[in-house]
Amino acid sequence: MDASKPMLVRDASLVDGRRHQDVLVQGGRIAAIGTRLAAPDGARVIEAGGMLLSPPFVDAHFHMDATLSHGLPRVNASGTLLEGIALWSELKPALTQRSLVERALQYCDWAVAKGLLAIRTHVDVCDDRLLAVEALLQVRKTVAPYLDLQLVAFPQDGLLRAPNALANLTRALDMGVDVVGGIPHFERTMADGAESVRVLCELAAARGLRVDMHCDETDDPLSRHIETLAFHTQRLGLHGRVTGSHLTSMHSMDNYYVGKLLPLMREAQVHAIANPLINITLQGRVDTYPKRRGMTRVPELMAAGINVAFGHDCVMDPWYSLGSADMLEVAQMGLHVAQMTSQAQMRACFDAVTVNPARLMGLAGYGIEVGNHADFVLLQARDPVEAIRLRANRLLVVRRGAIVASAPAATATLNLPGRPQSVDWTLRR
Repeated sequence: MDASKPMLVRDASLVDGRRHQDVLVQGGRIAAIGTRLAAPDGARVIEAGGMLLSPPFVDAHFHMDATLSHGLPRVNASGTLLEGIALWSELKPALTQRSLVERALQYCDWAVAKGLLAIRTHVDVCDDRLLAVEALLQVRKTVAPYLDLQLVAFPQDGLLRAPNALANLTRALDMGVDVVGGIPHFERTMADGAESVRVLCELAAARGLRVDMHCDETDDPLSRHIETLAFHTQRLGLHGRVTGSHLTSMHSMDNYYVGKLLPLMREAQVHAIANPLINITLQGRVDTYPKRRGMTRVPELMAAGINVAFGHDCVMDPWYSLGSADMLEVAQMGLHVAQMTSQAQMRACFDAVTVNPARLMGLAGYGIEVGNHADFVLLQARDPVEAIRLRANRLLVVRRGAIVASAPAATATLNLPGRPQSVDWTLRR
């Protein structure tokens, strides 16, 4: 990494549609954007060739303490959410801080290679040792030069259901964890779930922290804790600082109730996170046919003026055996599941893995604008829709003006009689 030299990216396409733009970087920040900018003496010049220069990808919902643990201590045979939670409980006693750190750092390497430079990860606080908390605090410090890592204190086994969960969560916040988490639908009763939302929101308000709750991650249309979350957000003045993650019960709710719910969420400025890869995998498991998709109502949430982000959620862990830190894969799945196929909707799916989660996390200096951090990704595509279609190669990843990852352009050579010998996937016929 060398951010001391100026950098000039020539002839880039930008996400907002501007073409043939030069981006000048000095002192780790974007100094100028325009056409035919002069390169300062000694500047590194990057020829973009019309490719897409995007803000870095952002994952607002992940579980880094569990990542890359697939098969430990066994594989999730049913593929269900509940067996995944049970598996994680079996694994926790065998966890070590070293193994947690090693797996998390390996995943962070994958993330940077994919242009994913900011992650909000939940960390389980129901283990009295708080090994995962200690491990991810160490990881956050290690990766700080090249990746923003935001930690959520997450009572995986239920705030009121699990012994010591509230005390452990409070200890985790005292240790430096950033966000208050919860899982109201996993409490013993709906009433306990609602009470956990109240307790956690009041704790966040008292400490001036953000809130991000696993909320209504179920096929049950009567799981309505998002309504309670919006209420306490409004009551406590937490507007813009609260997120409801998953919200899969909304997929099964009746339209009349959703018509009441969406304005409440908008009024409280509650953010929403869908996790397309995992929601489509874990939900609808008890259905025969027709089988529910499970993912929350993304187009309707967006149309209501609610900020919606997509998260990766899991990679090779007790809940999901696939994944590679590729947020374009997440956007592509979200696009298909939500049937968001207009040009505007596909661009909205790109926003759901870039600007929307950055807003949700409160990332300062994010975006390709003069004065912001020089954090960006050069993609082998000419616009956001093409980037999703191709799951475009990350040609260059830059953090604070320093190149942190690069990859050659994806090409193929054909040996067909009378046909061109190379393939360019970005050319449109």
